[in-house]
Amino acid sequence: MGFLRTILIILLVYYMLKLFAKWFGPTIVGYAARRTEKHFKDKFDQFQGYQNQEDNTNEGEISIEKKTVQKNKNSEQLGEFIDFEEIE
Repeated sequence: MGFLRTILIILLVYYMLKLFAKWFGPTIVGYAARRTEKHFKDKFDQFQGYQNQEDNTNEGEISIEKKTVQKNKNSEQLGEFIDFEEIE
């Protein structure tokens, strides 16, 4: 009797979840989509504002900015080199 009761409870819970997903699923997915859209829109607007503040050149003017790369010429700081030989 306990096994049959457990099976019936599992089936009841399964069908209830299926029914609730059918009723409330579109609402939940729509809410998540609106929140995601708002998040991306806010980030896009924030990026556009940052880009407009950084752009101080006139239209048609070209500016190239390069970052300097410093190479470490001191090889003593890299560590000790060990030469391994193959033994047969």
